[in-house]
Amino acid sequence: MRPEPRPGAHKVVVLVLDGIYPFELGIPQRVLGSAGGRYEVLSAGVGGRPVRTDSDLTVTPGHGPEVLAEADTVIIPPYAITQASAAAADSEALDALSRVRPGTRLVSICTGAFLLAAAGLLDGRRATTHWALADHFRELFPQVELDAGVLFVDHGDVLTSAGAASGVDVCLHLVRQDHGSEVANQVARYCVVPPYRDGGQAQYIERPLPPTSGTGTGPTRDWALQRLELPLSLDELASHAAMSTRTFSRRFMEETGLSPGRWLTQQRLRRARHLLESSDLPVERVAHEVGFATATSLRRHLAAEAGVAPSAYRRTFRVPGPAAGDAGTVLQ
Repeated sequence: MRPEPRPGAHKVVVLVLDGIYPFELGIPQRVLGSAGGRYEVLSAGVGGRPVRTDSDLTVTPGHGPEVLAEADTVIIPPYAITQASAAAADSEALDALSRVRPGTRLVSICTGAFLLAAAGLLDGRRATTHWALADHFRELFPQVELDAGVLFVDHGDVLTSAGAASGVDVCLHLVRQDHGSEVANQVARYCVVPPYRDGGQAQYIERPLPPTSGTGTGPTRDWALQRLELPLSLDELASHAAMSTRTFSRRFMEETGLSPGRWLTQQRLRRARHLLESSDLPVERVAHEVGFATATSLRRHLAAEAGVAPSAYRRTFRVPGPAAGDAGTVLQ
């Protein structure tokens, strides 16, 4: 059984709208509710009535829209939309969203981004939604920079994610940002899901696949992960994959949504964050272990990704020792 929310737990309110998708509706409670009482997850309707889902069932939210004013994070799961409803968002939903306090973190899954965009909360920002709805979204909201090729986009105060299972990814990302990778990994293990799919990973977009030839970049990515401390030039990666650099770069982008250089940087930062959280290694040694040429390079990249220096990141996310027993409470 999951533990009760701790005193002062981060309050998450899930906005339940007509046509809600049951699978995604359950993701925040399943993932965040498995974080050892660190989050209190509540549901809120907009009209004080049972809500029809897009399936053969209805759900009754536990609270009305007034609870949104108490939230630290508001999550908008996807709901069924038509061209007409997407163009003219439900006034009740917009009124409910207006109750959210300034500074509250907002998260959408799939079509939830349409409500954020209709409220003007994505204007001038990069965002994502399900790839199949990308053209319609761009037509309705040209003021939003839509990136339909990623799993989620994090602006800190506003996060948008793609369809279905990307809701799991963005919720695990919230846990990782709030409490570090060790707690997020515990939650992922409990939920029996992969602990990490980076937001920049490509959505599974419907498009022609390259011919099956056994020459994908997956084996080379695995090979590179075992050698992150080395420089690993594009020529070396392409040579390992037995491809030209041009073909390798194209295949790599098709399979991951990232350039080889950007992917390597993300993997090095992921490992650096783990070492900062789980070891006492000096920052210079951490930089060397993950393949950054200098501690300065690590500091620059980590600041660009997380907005903090390595020492500050370590102080914030360092996993408590066994005596504190903190991480062990996740599975209670």
